[in-house]
Formats: sequence, structure tokens, C-alpha cells
Amino acid sequence: MKRNEKILVKEKTALLVIDIQEKILDVMAHKERVLENTEKLIRGMKILGVPIYHTVQYPKGLGDTAQPLKEILPGEAIDKITFSASGAPGLFEEFANKKLSQIIVCGIETHVCVQQTSLDLIANNFQVNIPADAVSSRREIDYSTALARMASNGVEVTTTESILFELLENYKVTEFKEIAKLVK
Repeated sequence: MKRNEKILVKEKTALLVIDIQEKILDVMAHKERVLENTEKLIRGMKILGVPIYHTVQYPKGLGDTAQPLKEILPGEAIDKITFSASGAPGLFEEFANKKLSQIIVCGIETHVCVQQTSLDLIANNFQVNIPADAVSSRREIDYSTALARMASNGVEVTTTESILFELLENYKVTEFKEIAKLVK
């Protein structure tokens, strides 16, 4: 039986956390929700063995990655100067070289860095999944307009829990209990 090609597959998926930095996080709408769901995504990807990447922009002015996430994120943040992570040297190429074609993008701000990164990923033939509960902007109109624009350009707008269960595929896999604990 065929499955929809848009359903996430562990071996083809990566998580990209965009610019969840100390100083800008404080002015985001629903910042607690974004932190909570981003943490679930990071922990879930670790359980599932899905690669995780994260960026920072202008850390001198915006601060480092927010502490609760910095403690659990693997590796160093990718410093970028462009709003889109397409400007991060070698990042999209690494996705392609590792045959990672489905990219989950979360972070801030929805209408700036998240949106530009997502549209550039789409332009480079990646599937993009945005968990609407793990992105934010300062203003609701920017957030909702960006989600609508991205969806109209082929981005899959979904939720954190939906992503985690798509990657599990079924309840008989060994990771099921750990993922189920995360989403409670």
C-alpha cells in the first residue's frame, strides 16, 4: 500500500532550529509554547536518531541560544548573517549530501528568518514541515500571515505532536514509549 510522499520518514528528515536566542525570545508571543515544543522536537529527534541543526543570528546583539535549548542542542550553533539559513555556508549542501530531503523548521521569527529559510528550502527542492506550535513572531498578524504564505508556497504546516508521531510511524517501534512520554 502506498503512503503519501509528504509523510515524514526518519532517514530523510532533519530538524532545523532557527534563531531561538535569549534577547529576542523575550518579545515573542507565546514564547513558553515555542520553548516547550522546540524542546519536545529536539528530545524527540534525539530519541529517533534524526539529525539536528540550529542557527543564531547576530549573537552579539541578540544573545546566544536560549539556555533551556542550549543545554540539550547538540553541537555548535551555525552563525548566519542572512535572514535565511540558505546563507549559512554549506548547510543546504549538507542536507543534500546526506540525502535529507524533509526538513522540519522551527524557531523565530515566523515571518522573517523561518519564512525566508522555508521558502529557500522549497526553492531548492526540499520538503519543509513547520510545526505551527514551535514558531512565533512578536505580532499575531505576522505569524498567521507567514504561515498562510508558506502553506500557499508548498510548506507543510502541522504541529509538534503530529511530526513526532509521523516519524514513529507505528506504536510497535522501541521509541514509542519515550515519544509518548514527551507529548503528555
